[in-house]
Amino acid sequence: MKQKVILIISVVIGLLAAFLTHSYLAAKDREVLKWKEDFDKKHRRIEVAVVKNDVAPGETLTLENIGGSLIFESVYRDQVVKAKDALALVGRRAQNAIKANSAIFWQDIVGGEPGGRGLASEIKKERRAISVNVSGSGSVSGMVRPNDHVDVLGTFSFPSKTVPGEMELVTLTMMQDVLVLATGRETAKSQLLASSRSGISYNMVTLEVTPREAEMLVFAEQIKGRISLSLRNPDDIYFEKTLPRVDFQMIQNEIEELNTYRQQNIMRKRAE
Repeated sequence: MKQKVILIISVVIGLLAAFLTHSYLAAKDREVLKWKEDFDKKHRRIEVAVVKNDVAPGETLTLENIGGSLIFESVYRDQVVKAKDALALVGRRAQNAIKANSAIFWQDIVGGEPGGRGLASEIKKERRAISVNVSGSGSVSGMVRPNDHVDVLGTFSFPSKTVPGEMELVTLTMMQDVLVLATGRETAKSQLLASSRSGISYNMVTLEVTPREAEMLVFAEQIKGRISLSLRNPDDIYFEKTLPRVDFQMIQNEIEELNTYRQQNIMRKRAE
């Protein structure tokens, strides 16, 4: 009987020792894991945007001058620009000087973080941004996109010069080679950052114009004029000096001449 009791006490002591050993080792494992987590957090490396060359205040950043680099996250503040956001820097101006191979911070960029700035900082000096209503057909079936260049045409109902008291439709080119800043709420920058741009529709186009041109566009819409855009090749800077007002009589008188010009100067020549 005495031996049986001793055996039971030995087993209990063994189990207690095993439990205490397991608890001690588990506590040590948790301690090591916590130390590892703290170390990893302190020494975690993230990829940030850097400039490849020195950038002066006011200089515009280009895709060619932006690179990426791995740095310790704890060394930098939250305002550092992550490499995944580097495209949002393209076309932006530096507010402060940035040394070559240095990380870029949002406070070094005019306008700061994209979420905290609007379109205003993208407008050139002595220019204005103004939005006009256009239908799908008026914007080349919705194919006009930010950063495109267009001619702006207006169609209006004017008092007839030949028939007193009557109104007639007149179409004229109001402006040539105008920069498109946005289509709807989509800008050039949001295009770059968007994963997909298919199926985007809009009925407003924002143009970069002079103050006097802005007045003319506002007036054109107030008199219920229809605004249409004519899309240009981005490399075409040709400017037509004398463009006539087009009415029904002008079409009647000049359609033959226009077709002759097209046949002689524009149409593809047949292979001889």
